[in-house]
Amino acid sequence: MLGRREEENRKGRDRSRAGRFADTIIVVHGPEAFDEGDVARLMALLAPGEIVVVGVMARTAAEESGLPVSFDGRPPSRVIREIRKRAFLLNRGKTPESGRIFGEIVASRLAPSNPLVQLECSSGTILLWNGKRQERDLARLLATETGFPLKEAHAGSPAGSLVREIRGCLPGEAVLVEGIVVGTATADTVILRRGQAGIEPVSGLSSKAHGFDKLAHLGDIDLAKAWCKSGPVRRTSPRRGGSAPAAGRVAVIDHCGHDLYRALRPDTCGVLAIGDDTTAVCGHICTHGGIPVFGVVDGDRDGLVAEDFAPGSVVVTVLDGRDDEAGLELLPLAREGPVTWRDWTTRALALLGDRCRVIHPPPGNGGGSPETGS
Repeated sequence: MLGRREEENRKGRDRSRAGRFADTIIVVHGPEAFDEGDVARLMALLAPGEIVVVGVMARTAAEESGLPVSFDGRPPSRVIREIRKRAFLLNRGKTPESGRIFGEIVASRLAPSNPLVQLECSSGTILLWNGKRQERDLARLLATETGFPLKEAHAGSPAGSLVREIRGCLPGEAVLVEGIVVGTATADTVILRRGQAGIEPVSGLSSKAHGFDKLAHLGDIDLAKAWCKSGPVRRTSPRRGGSAPAAGRVAVIDHCGHDLYRALRPDTCGVLAIGDDTTAVCGHICTHGGIPVFGVVDGDRDGLVAEDFAPGSVVVTVLDGRDDEAGLELLPLAREGPVTWRDWTTRALALLGDRCRVIHPPPGNGGGSPETGS
């Protein structure tokens, strides 16, 4: 009898909790919150009305998790600003300090009219940025349900766009601006500025000239609003999943792996990825969907993700020159109408000829054959 009563009391508490958060939206940033199980635990604990995922790798981790979520390609501050219900940001930074810094950046972009509630999993803390009554009530309720301490913090409006500090870096890790690696951190804070010739490093960065050249091709970038990050974009290996159509169209991703989801269509049979890290990112994301990648690289990878590829993928390294030029030669092939992926990779290899060497699949595993793994 006692066990039955305890079970009924538990169900009653669960119904009460679900009622408390039924009108609340969780905005999840970053793949770690999925990879570490934070999202699944909080879904079971809070029963929120909706979960919205922002960020490319967060979307990949969410799709692999199979949890019922929706996706939004915009920055978290813009998503939160337009939500009319109660909402809070769920994040797991690589360190508690970097998690707090990220929350401060989002809060500064919402300031002064929109406060922010942040559940930071790396420190097990509820952060209330620029709190008002409604947000304070939500923060207190979250602290009660999770057992996390509540801390209030303040973030001012972002400064002008001439100088940008990228804080929370670990020396030796890659630094990205708008998805492009611009160098390696040499300090915990990297400072960039807008000069007459474009964005340039000030301090804390061993710069990568080719990265800044690519950045210049993106045009006028507002440093205050630019997506800046240091370190890997995901530490967990991807999970294998579905399969792509044998025939269809080839998507092209040229040194901008974060644009992949915009390029994918239901009839995408494969992806032409140009650039080392672009190839690694595309391969990682496409693994779960079973979409093969033809990657063109030249050996300057920065290790942003754990590398994996769907069956049928081919990666070549150019033996002379840069991957940009070799990738440019393949663009006319990729712009053709519907193709068969096996035939397309055979033609791409024939076009590049002895100017490249196949490095995936590795030698001894059918290296050089576009049909490997299919």
